[in-house]
Amino acid sequence: MMDETSELGTARCPGPSVQDYLDQDSRPVPPALRFERNDHLGSEDVDTARFTSREWAEREMRQVWRRVWQFACLESEIPEVGDHEVYEIGDDSLIVVRTAPEEIRAFVNVCLHRGRKLRTGGGNVGEFRCSFHGFTWNLDGTMRTPPCAWDFPHVSPEKFALPEARVATWRGFVFINMDPYAESFDSYRGTFDDYYIWPLENRYKSLHIGKVLPCNWKVAQDAFIESFHVIATHPQMLPWLADANSQYDVMADQPNWSRMINIQGAPSPHVADSVTEEDVLETFYDSRAFYSAAQGRDLVRQEGDELPAIPPGGTARQVLAERMRAQLAATSRQDFSNTPDTELLDAINYLLFPNFNPWGGAKSNIIYRFRPNGLDPDSCTAEIIFMSSPKEPGEMPPPAKIRWVPEDMLFADIPELGVLGPVFDQDCENLPYVQQGLKAMRKPGITLANYQESRIRHFNRTLDRWMDK
Repeated sequence: MMDETSELGTARCPGPSVQDYLDQDSRPVPPALRFERNDHLGSEDVDTARFTSREWAEREMRQVWRRVWQFACLESEIPEVGDHEVYEIGDDSLIVVRTAPEEIRAFVNVCLHRGRKLRTGGGNVGEFRCSFHGFTWNLDGTMRTPPCAWDFPHVSPEKFALPEARVATWRGFVFINMDPYAESFDSYRGTFDDYYIWPLENRYKSLHIGKVLPCNWKVAQDAFIESFHVIATHPQMLPWLADANSQYDVMADQPNWSRMINIQGAPSPHVADSVTEEDVLETFYDSRAFYSAAQGRDLVRQEGDELPAIPPGGTARQVLAERMRAQLAATSRQDFSNTPDTELLDAINYLLFPNFNPWGGAKSNIIYRFRPNGLDPDSCTAEIIFMSSPKEPGEMPPPAKIRWVPEDMLFADIPELGVLGPVFDQDCENLPYVQQGLKAMRKPGITLANYQESRIRHFNRTLDRWMDK
């Protein structure tokens, strides 16, 4: 499945690959996860100005954010006519509103009279009325007769409609694009749908956490699309996370999406020579496996419980997958008996440019979203969303509201995050020092690994294409 330009295998860690592990899976693995492709995209440094420059941030807002498709909200957050959410990026503000049972539209969130924001938050309304002077628009963006119409003979309601952005929906998510001439969202995704195979539309938003971080949004996002940092940042995971064996899928002809697959329940090649299968099992349980815990698939060993036995010739990974199936059979009405080990255990992360980061998995999923914080190149907003499977098929609890946590609060202090919280804190501890270091750096660019950081190069290559248009 390799392209002629691929150099897969020339810069890979010795030891089993992801596909070698999938060869040993106890169940048939979907073709989408058997796909493997890593096109070599060069080894040049990436300039630092994109992370630190106010001028870059302002141009990025014009060239990228006002022209790309981006995740705004969930359909479930606006189920009834008049329900709406306010989506903001940089200095732009949009009202994403359900205007009819089967129609969602997005309008610029600004009164066309004197410029006041029409809405400061979500809710349900029958019209959009400016609180300053009472100018009012219908849900479809058309203007009603202005107050003191006699004083506005130069204003025609027919020509005073709210400016509109394009809207698309995908598996329960609402995406917007402020460019009226942009390609369709179907075209924009490319082959993404062929390889993201999980039914997010059948899951509900059970948790939504947001926090302002002291770094550029790209610095934050880059930290979560590679596993190279595990050896130094998350050393507690090395006995059960095959970090340097991770698979990175990047394609020159698919600029808008990429993927990585991290094998769990197997040791990192950095420590594999000194770790037994029993060590893998014990450390996995003791760490509670951050990905599985965060997805409601937590395998927890109670105090005093013995570790499950590994059969002769078996592996910790096989035992963990079987235990996961047994736990799910006891707690869920869904049938996971034929679900492959990889969908139960592994961390499978996708990026749809610029910042939609859904994780794959058989039961539940995490979504990451990183955005600029206004036009400040030195800060961003980071969001963690849990998309959970309902306890009863077809039963959809209402979506959780976003909770913004203060700067001095750790992710570890949020119980619902499980052990994802402490791991996220480990990641975030690096980020302000990266931002500071990029400003102090005398070398004009950052240097990336050819394979383990290929998703960062792929992302920045796509970013450059938009910035140069």
